[in-house]
Amino acid sequence: MIIDKEEIQKKKKKLDDCKAFLKKEFIGIDKIIDDLMEYLQIWYLMPEILTRPVVINLWGMTGVGKTDLVRKMVRFLDYQNRFVEIELSNTDETSWSKSVADIFQSNGLSDEKPSIALFDEIQRFNTLDSDGTPVPQTKFTDFWELLSDGRLSKRERDDLEHYLFSYLFRKKENDRRKLQGETEVDENPYLNLWDAKELKKYLSIEDDVMSIIDMKEEDMIKLIRKKQKEKKIYEPVDYSKMLIIISGNLDEAFQMSKETSEADVDANIYHAFTKKITVVDIKNALARKFRPEQVARFGNIHLIYFSLKTEDFQKLIHREINSLKHKTKNKFGVALKIDKNVNDLIYRNGVFPVQGVRPVFSSVVDILDTNLSKFLFEAIIHDDKTIEIDYLQKEKIITGKISNRIIEIPYLGRIDRIRQANQQDAVANISVHECGHAVCYMLYTGFAPLQLKSKVASSYAAGFTFPHQIHDTKESLLDRIKIYLAGGIAEEIIFGDMNASIGRSHDREQATTLAIDYIRKYGFEEDYQATYNLEDYPHRMQQHITDERIEKLMQELAKKTREDLILHLDLLKSLSKILSDKGSMSPKEIYDIAIKYTLKVSIKEEGYLHIANYHNLLNS
Repeated sequence: MIIDKEEIQKKKKKLDDCKAFLKKEFIGIDKIIDDLMEYLQIWYLMPEILTRPVVINLWGMTGVGKTDLVRKMVRFLDYQNRFVEIELSNTDETSWSKSVADIFQSNGLSDEKPSIALFDEIQRFNTLDSDGTPVPQTKFTDFWELLSDGRLSKRERDDLEHYLFSYLFRKKENDRRKLQGETEVDENPYLNLWDAKELKKYLSIEDDVMSIIDMKEEDMIKLIRKKQKEKKIYEPVDYSKMLIIISGNLDEAFQMSKETSEADVDANIYHAFTKKITVVDIKNALARKFRPEQVARFGNIHLIYFSLKTEDFQKLIHREINSLKHKTKNKFGVALKIDKNVNDLIYRNGVFPVQGVRPVFSSVVDILDTNLSKFLFEAIIHDDKTIEIDYLQKEKIITGKISNRIIEIPYLGRIDRIRQANQQDAVANISVHECGHAVCYMLYTGFAPLQLKSKVASSYAAGFTFPHQIHDTKESLLDRIKIYLAGGIAEEIIFGDMNASIGRSHDREQATTLAIDYIRKYGFEEDYQATYNLEDYPHRMQQHITDERIEKLMQELAKKTREDLILHLDLLKSLSKILSDKGSMSPKEIYDIAIKYTLKVSIKEEGYLHIANYHNLLNS
């Protein structure tokens, strides 16, 4: 095989240009783009040496740009005519096709030339139920054959015999009708569009479908007889030169993906959690949806998308606003000056970290595009060339300054409206509850929580204290129980027993679960060394034996939590008042208050793992 160095250099330049283009188009996924270009390099530059297809997997939550990345890459590399996008399904409702081979051939990918196939939303093609039971499959079973060696079997010899017999029978019928004097007799009456497509597929005919339909009867018979003698039409189609991209959302690996309505958790926190997802986590998630031999066929090239950072969302909003400025200038000759307050308004009401970029695009239209039309009309009527747009947070007004005139549009963001609806008394109650968690969190871990909220975008008043990742030990389990109990106990201390709310229910469930596991599962109590939570009937333990000790442990920890909160009552009150006023506090703000009340804490970044110093303990 002679390698054309000049051709390879040209293609390498094209690939580098594609990488640069994609990095301009997408925000926050530079590493994914670098890896994707590296892994497909051999396929793009020297497909001749491939003996099996290149399989690349893209995993991430919705809205991070998996599908769009592939589509734009395909367009840039001029592969639109050699590209097919497929969503496999176990049901019979989503597609007329029964096999991957059918889809490939109907899209003209029945040869051995380089091509690209995107199998999107692959998690819907699960072969195991949630309980591990195999799912009956009748469609697209050749997908696994494709991943294995890149070869897809053709139909049996009987299929061609059937078409030949059918053709001869209909030809005879056609001749009979001619002899009887029927005037409207088709030249090729039986060969409709569907049949022509099938023959093209079975016989690997190079001609287009319309040419096959227009063939004369004698030519068709000759062609079928000739093709019957060719061994190649019975051999599997070789797709070893294909680039196969598999894409999907794996909730089993991206557990935070279920928080689709969460608009208040800092995007950096989700980003830090997704950064810790590894190939091992992905394979474990796949093993819950697919059989072991199928998981193996996905290969080892797994590109994992991180959730976008706060900075990424800010860049995206900035880019969308600049795009709007550019369009407005080119189309109407009007320059826009947009204050950062508008960017902040879009972020607060458009960023749902788990949902990716789509809600941001929607919010730019809702907040900026819609209201801009009112300002543009005024500017065009008076031949003004500049509009200055701002948002007055306190007054809840979008302003447009056009020459010396100011147009005001009352506007309260859709998510801001929900946050604002939270009643003052409810927020005060939640603030004390969350600060109870926060104070104990600082006491037992030594650092400030990642985020503290008492005003969130919810139809009901709610809040949260966002922790770091904690490596569970005997001590940390007890500390976590106390942190869970601290919210309700703080309410009792500040508001009195009779005014304590029922917001503690979930906390108590979590605390009780930990206490049960502490004794029944992990054996941290000397008097109970058997595992009392075995579920298989022959091994089922009498769980009531441990019930009294679990209750006693909960009482002891609740008492200790109350004592610790009372010792730091001034900090609890001060922190609660500030949170009630502001609705949200950052780690630095929490740290400053804690230091003021002589509680020594530190600030740890998102993704920090709180774990005992095992290395030093081992070597001491």
